[in-house]
Amino acid sequence: MANVSIHPAVDNGVKPGSPDFAGGTLVCKCAGNPVEVSVTAQCAYNHVCGCTKCWKPALRVSKNADKLKVVDANAAIQRYACRDCGVHMYGRIENTKHPFYGFDFIHTELSKDQGWAPPEFAAFVSSIIESGTPPGQMGAVRSRLKELHLEPYDCLSPALMDAIATHVAKASGALAA
Repeated sequence: MANVSIHPAVDNGVKPGSPDFAGGTLVCKCAGNPVEVSVTAQCAYNHVCGCTKCWKPALRVSKNADKLKVVDANAAIQRYACRDCGVHMYGRIENTKHPFYGFDFIHTELSKDQGWAPPEFAAFVSSIIESGTPPGQMGAVRSRLKELHLEPYDCLSPALMDAIATHVAKASGALAA
């Protein structure tokens, strides 16, 4: 086994989700008056993300919404973070022409609720170099991800890449809507 820490949520193995799980609550890291986001569905396409934009379903902010701010208003994913502790709570695609319009990217590791779908893959793995990981360690990182049965990609999973291509093909008329 590679001696590489990926994330506390998966370092000791990927735990299975519950088929009848119906959502839970995400909580930021503030000691007092934390932001809480209620999610009323199981997550889809859960993954370990290496992008440098995030900390790593239908939802509503159920407590302290006034503490949330958009990290980068120009980004495709509008990431909402707690202005006090900096934790990214969720990301929303607001652009109606984007292939993932309607998606909310959530951070299930912020929930104490049990039953979330487990991560299925690792995305944007090379991006961890941008946050300081030495390039020479990438082989060990990818090996550890594979040990955890999380296929490492430097993009999204094949199913999500197919969704993007389908959206583009329909928009261009190459595929019937």
